[in-house]
Amino acid sequence: MKTYVICSGGLDSVSLAHKVAAENELAGLISFDYGQRHSKELDFARAAAERLGVPFHLIDMRSIGAHLSGSALTDDVEVPDGHYAEDTMKTTVVPNRNAIMLTVAFGLAAAQKADAVATAVHGGDHFIYPDCRPAFTEAFDAMQRQALDGYADVRLYTPFVHEPKSAIVTEGAKHGTPFAETWSCYKGGDLHCGRCGTCVERREAFHLAGVADPTEYADPDFWVEAVARGAK
Repeated sequence: MKTYVICSGGLDSVSLAHKVAAENELAGLISFDYGQRHSKELDFARAAAERLGVPFHLIDMRSIGAHLSGSALTDDVEVPDGHYAEDTMKTTVVPNRNAIMLTVAFGLAAAQKADAVATAVHGGDHFIYPDCRPAFTEAFDAMQRQALDGYADVRLYTPFVHEPKSAIVTEGAKHGTPFAETWSCYKGGDLHCGRCGTCVERREAFHLAGVADPTEYADPDFWVEAVARGAK
């Protein structure tokens, strides 16, 4: 399948890009600038496209993102520390973000005569992010079949939607993903903070997968406490 991958520059989406490149035809990477405070992730997405030798499409969504207010990722709201299983992580929700991104990506894929759009939503996202759950991805896929009926046949490819993040690490390692060249931290500092939800989840995923984590964290041990607290 000729497939476009929505790529943030994070561990999940870059691993997915390497998986698609190995198993299908990677048509290109699509990234979105929606005014996120950790916009440095886009540099990692661009680097992934260059490494894989495919086009990089950066969609400027900043004017739209400015209206999706209230999120710690886009507003002057502190990014919480802790595990995704904690209620405080709901402040990192950007309303309808994936639905908007996927709609644009499907339009691009249809225009380029591609067969699929891939996104790296996974089981660990389900607690916090409604637009990462299987019910959403299935409904979106069905909606797009109607939206493009008679013009294009583009499917939604979500190989990790029922899998934990540790499975993505395993799959990424299998396909030679350079994990050190990915960015996850929501705080967007010089190093991964090691304390925000996505840093904790990243560190835990490497541990569960039994794969060495090459990431340098400002607080490399916080994840143990956060995981224990989130499990209660």
